[in-house]
Amino acid sequence: MADTVLTSTPRSPLDGAAARLAAATRTSAGAVRLAELPFLTQVNVRLDAKGPAADAVGLALDLALPLEPNTVVRAGELTALWLGPDEWLLVAPPGRERDLETRIREAAGDEPVSVTDVSAQRTTLLVAGSRARDVLAHGCPLDLHPRAFGPGRCAQTTLGRTQVVVVARDEPRAGFWVLVRSSFAGHLADWLLDAATEYV
Repeated sequence: MADTVLTSTPRSPLDGAAARLAAATRTSAGAVRLAELPFLTQVNVRLDAKGPAADAVGLALDLALPLEPNTVVRAGELTALWLGPDEWLLVAPPGRERDLETRIREAAGDEPVSVTDVSAQRTTLLVAGSRARDVLAHGCPLDLHPRAFGPGRCAQTTLGRTQVVVVARDEPRAGFWVLVRSSFAGHLADWLLDAATEYV
C-alpha cells in the first residue's frame, strides 16, 4: 500500500473577505484602502528592559527594543512594538519565526527571557487612504489625530468592540496596521467595510 502524504495550504482567517475588501478599495477613489496582510511573523518577547539581555537582543536583531510606551521601532523588514514595560511584539515578513526565536534565545544566553511565536494567533489588516483615520475613529476610543497618534505610535485598544493593536505606519499615507485575533478577524473586516461605506 502506498504511503499517503497530506499537505495543507495555510488559509488566512480573512480568505473569504479578500474580494470584498478589494472592491471597497477600488470604489473609494483613494479615500479608503482595506487589505489583509496575512501570515506576518509575530513573536512576543518578554524580558527585563534594564537587564543585559535587552541590549544583547537588540544587537542580535540590529534593532533597539523601544522603551517609550506605545512606540514602534523599525529596522529593515523588522518592526518592534512596545506592549508593556517588559513586553514587545516583533513583526516581520512571513516565515521568520524560527530565525527570530533562535537569535533572541542565543543572544539572551542564561538571562531570563520569554519568546513565543504568536503568528497564528492574529492576522493584520491594513487601513490606509485619505479617510483611514475617519474610518477607525468610528469605533476606536483613541485620539487618532496625527499630533496624538502619529507615525511610530502603537496602542492596544478596541475597534468595533474587538481587542486590537493599532500601529500608525511610518508615513501618514502608509496608513495603519490593525492586528486582530484570528477568531475576531471576520467580524472586524465586516465592521470596517460598514464603517467605510460613506467613503466608498
